[in-house]
Amino acid sequence: MKVLYFGGQKSGKSNLAEVKALSLAKNKPFYIATYDNSYDDKEMHKRVDKHKKSREDNFSTLEEPKDLTKVIKEKETYLVDCISMWIFNNIEKEEQELLKQLEILEQIDCNIVFVLNEVTSGVIPFDKDSRRFVDLTGIIGQKLAKICDEVYEVKFGLESRLK
Repeated sequence: MKVLYFGGQKSGKSNLAEVKALSLAKNKPFYIATYDNSYDDKEMHKRVDKHKKSREDNFSTLEEPKDLTKVIKEKETYLVDCISMWIFNNIEKEEQELLKQLEILEQIDCNIVFVLNEVTSGVIPFDKDSRRFVDLTGIIGQKLAKICDEVYEVKFGLESRLK
């Protein structure tokens, strides 16, 4: 089963996605952390630490910022948190290359719960890089919604099932 949780920052999507992944898992699920920890961003380090604490020992953590196909295998359950950081880490790659990764993941017989920040409802950004990120988020979000069995929008900790 493939599931997508999307919503704004701090909407509660990660917490709900964790619960979903645990409910789907037959064995201890894997948490795929996509944040590239090479940036010296103290705020992001605090966020990462908070996520680690909330997971406790419920997940085995894998760090993969760029190529999800390297770590996702058949017959397991994965929580990918988050696709937004994965997009950011791959911002220089061609759109088709990113979509191809998702198509490969779609074919793997496993459970994957994806988390995506909703950033496409605002104004069109002025700078080229921000526009590319927002555009890719919309394109990737559409692809995920298409390949996922279930899609949930999250606001203020409340989930609404769209698919």
